[in-house]
Amino acid sequence: MNDEAFNMSIRKFLKTVGVNSQLAIEKAVRKAIEDGTLKGNESLPAHMTLSVGKLDLNVKFDGELRLE
Repeated sequence: MNDEAFNMSIRKFLKTVGVNSQLAIEKAVRKAIEDGTLKGNESLPAHMTLSVGKLDLNVKFDGELRLE
């Protein structure tokens, strides 16, 4: 295994996940505020699951998104 190549591929994957996740969350929050579903001052529980099938890896991360 080439550790450097492996590390870079992990970082690239996580960057893609991070950027696209942020865009999806921002879009959903803006829509919910426009629709009146959210007021814009809430804290929203958030969950992310990372899975890698061939490794039987399934890790859940919990957090909170604060709009104010």
